[in-house]
Amino acid sequence: MTELRVRVPATSANLGPGFDTLGLALAYADELVAGVRPEPGATVRVSGVGAGEVPDDESNLVVRSVAHVFDRVGRAVPGLDLEARNRIPHGRGMGSSGAAIVSGVVLAAGLLAEDPDPIHLDEDELLRFATELEGHPDNVAPALFGGLTIAWTSDGGPRVKRLLVHRGISPLVLVPSFSMSTALARSLQPKQVPHEDAVFNLSRSALLVAALTQSPELLFEATEDRLHQNYRAEAMPATRDLIGELRGAGHAAVVSGAGPSILVLATDPAERLAAMDIAEAHPEDWRALPLAVDIKGATVEVIRR
Repeated sequence: MTELRVRVPATSANLGPGFDTLGLALAYADELVAGVRPEPGATVRVSGVGAGEVPDDESNLVVRSVAHVFDRVGRAVPGLDLEARNRIPHGRGMGSSGAAIVSGVVLAAGLLAEDPDPIHLDEDELLRFATELEGHPDNVAPALFGGLTIAWTSDGGPRVKRLLVHRGISPLVLVPSFSMSTALARSLQPKQVPHEDAVFNLSRSALLVAALTQSPELLFEATEDRLHQNYRAEAMPATRDLIGELRGAGHAAVVSGAGPSILVLATDPAERLAAMDIAEAHPEDWRALPLAVDIKGATVEVIRR
């Protein structure tokens, strides 16, 4: 009997000014164990985050992602037994839906590679299939490939450049008890922004890549944003207030993805602890996750019994 074990990290997208472009993989992962069965359909057992809430049949996002890949390569979807062990919070801006999509895509790739008539998917195909499901590549790219990613779309489809993050950077994610709809967050964005705000974000996005890879001392200024966070602030007042307090104390704090979680890019563990102390003193209940940057991205392991 062959099983596949899949691991996919959480992500934080945007990172302040890099709206829909920059993403960071975080060492906080969902895991999945999958077996193939002769009967059609799928059974999903979920433990951890989402247990009793997410679908446990073919409508599950992981299963739908597997089916999407098989359909795209012209193969019939096998019957599946899945055991999902979820850690990534849902609706908190840590890439939970992107992680589910990537889990299904890399699981499908593993199954196709193990087929008697194998198909081997390359990185461009993995990114393309995941982006077709997610709608944009900024969350699925770091989940697939790890590290810091710059994602964009060309005439040939989604593209990605992966970069190593400076070893002096200590990420911290502050996760609230309340959630935020990504669709709602996006609906608060204007269709046009002032020219000076666009130029401001271009400069900060370029600076942020340099800060994350070479010059962490520039992180505070590099994480300034005028493109999306202010427009969403009224929908997340607790997030807005804590970010204001953190940045007032000199911390490079930004909304993680669509929110409401907060990403703090600290330059050493002591600074990260200071940010945790500020969050702990805040009126709302914030769970602090001091994390490393995940450099591997999604992995799939074949287990033969």
